[in-house]
Amino acid sequence: MMKPAVIVVMGVSGSGKSTFGRALADALGWDFLEGDDMHPPPNIEKMHAGIALDDDDRRPWLDHIAAWIGSEESRGRHGVVTCSALKRAYRDRLRQSGMAVCFVYLRVEPSELEQRMRQRSHFMPAALLDSQLQALEEPFPDEASLTLPGNRTMDEMMAEVRHWLQRGDARSTG
Repeated sequence: MMKPAVIVVMGVSGSGKSTFGRALADALGWDFLEGDDMHPPPNIEKMHAGIALDDDDRRPWLDHIAAWIGSEESRGRHGVVTCSALKRAYRDRLRQSGMAVCFVYLRVEPSELEQRMRQRSHFMPAALLDSQLQALEEPFPDEASLTLPGNRTMDEMMAEVRHWLQRGDARSTG
């Protein structure tokens, strides 16, 4: 099985990144990082106030995640990290960490996302969902990525990722 060094579980807020990412890391026996924990306090304050982040706001956050990816490489470890990775440029930044990085994109319908966001306690309010959907660039065909419909069960999604890894389709193209 060709294993990527790091799988980034990506998608907009409310897509289930944290739940699925943690379960995937546990199932694979890989390290796990909750990407939201890497946001600097000003980012959290902005989102909590209902202000969408821009590229400049996201840069230090992506740099922190990329540094974690680099530390996984230096320790010879595999990992799973959650990160919205909304734009190709953000995914490119994560791939620049110098190791094999691939993406599992959780695609969920906007109406389901809004419902999920309204039912949880998180610093990202549902009011910012539209800004995330507008910024979203789904993974391009040349990116090492797997798209999973968010309406599948955890077991179905886990099986799909395992099959994807076994096929070797997770090889990073960056």
